[in-house]
Amino acid sequence: MRVCSLILLCALTAVAAESVVLSNGFRIRVDRHEVDGARVRLYTGAGITEIAADAVSAFEAEDRPETVPIATAASAPVAAPDRRDRIAAAAERHGLPEGLVRSVAAAESAFRADAISPKGAVGIMQLMPATARAFNADPKDPDQNVEAGVRYLKELLLKYNGSVSTALAAYNAGPGAVAKYGGVPPFRETQNYVNRVLGTYKKTAGE
Repeated sequence: MRVCSLILLCALTAVAAESVVLSNGFRIRVDRHEVDGARVRLYTGAGITEIAADAVSAFEAEDRPETVPIATAASAPVAAPDRRDRIAAAAERHGLPEGLVRSVAAAESAFRADAISPKGAVGIMQLMPATARAFNADPKDPDQNVEAGVRYLKELLLKYNGSVSTALAAYNAGPGAVAKYGGVPPFRETQNYVNRVLGTYKKTAGE
């Protein structure tokens, strides 16, 4: 009995985390935060992001279990997870709405791991090579592709104070284009992309 208890303690540990509630109502999970005057530093697995303090309405503490796999002498083979299950798991890990991540994946690749765009974007979340390198991910591996894509989307949401439309525009056209035009750039492709993702997301949120 004691051995079983020790195994459970090793396999399941509480991980402190919190959700940052932005002024527009959007919630994003972070590891911790620091307030420095008019700025707030948010610590995530991807690094540190600073946002304006007035963009945050609250922080909510939470404890979530982190499962650590235990090696066994003869583990049964596990079937590869469905692409949509990967998305749900990654969204949960990083505190993003699952519907938003699904909507991005649907617009980017229709959930196809073998999708390659004319510009060289790869996989379910259509990672560009530079983005994949930034997150040390193999874009051809579905799990790494989704994980990196969700982390990148989370970074953009934090960067733009929870503005979903601006984050989506940066995901599509790049942060440089968003900075140049001070928001969603006047590119038909990007504007159609933002509208398509938001439209799908609103439908899933209403279900």
